[in-house]
Amino acid sequence: MIVFFHGGGFVAGSLDTHAPIARYLCQNSNAIVVAVGYRKSPEHKFPAAVDDAAAATEWTAAHAGEFGGDASRLAVAGDSAGGNLAAVVCQLAKSRGGPRIRFQALFYPLVDQTLTSSPSRSQYGGGGFFLSNRDMEWFRELYLADPSAASDPRVSPLLAGDVKGLPPTLIIAAGCHVLRDEGNEYAARLREAGVPVEYRCFEGTIHAFMSFCAAIPIGRDALALAASRLRSALE
Repeated sequence: MIVFFHGGGFVAGSLDTHAPIARYLCQNSNAIVVAVGYRKSPEHKFPAAVDDAAAATEWTAAHAGEFGGDASRLAVAGDSAGGNLAAVVCQLAKSRGGPRIRFQALFYPLVDQTLTSSPSRSQYGGGGFFLSNRDMEWFRELYLADPSAASDPRVSPLLAGDVKGLPPTLIIAAGCHVLRDEGNEYAARLREAGVPVEYRCFEGTIHAFMSFCAAIPIGRDALALAASRLRSALE
């Protein structure tokens, strides 16, 4: 089973906008995909989305047998804000003693909402690459009632004190993207903690390129990679 969280900056996106990705993973990973429609900002600020994501994952594991799933073969996946939620769910599952998650697939994940400066933010954050630094600031303003919460690991999983024991991880990054460097940094942190990690940066691509695979064909290569790694991890 794969629990999938859609992107959209915690403000936009839905089950419908990301149905093609969820369906692709289902068809090509030989897995049941449970797509989660979590509460969004600004009506429902942090930690509503995190609470929903964790509850949905726990429910999926507890009720797997009701829809033909196997709770011992559970993965999480998500893109952008959904990648953030997938990463946070893995950290929470570890700290709470379950459910056991076998693999996490994070697609251009947002893992540092302190908006720390980085080369990719400087190079691609000015606009023209689909997602800008101003966009990131706007999403964060709507998501957090208290800006100081940006340093909470449930908001910025990159800042978690201990990432040992997290599940094997695939991180897919876009080359022309403000979030590229923080994804690479999270991969490095996991690797240093002994977590098996594969970090793949698709050069020349922009944010959400996997959703735009009809116009950006390399997006299908990234989807195929994700499906292959999820299938191998769950089988």
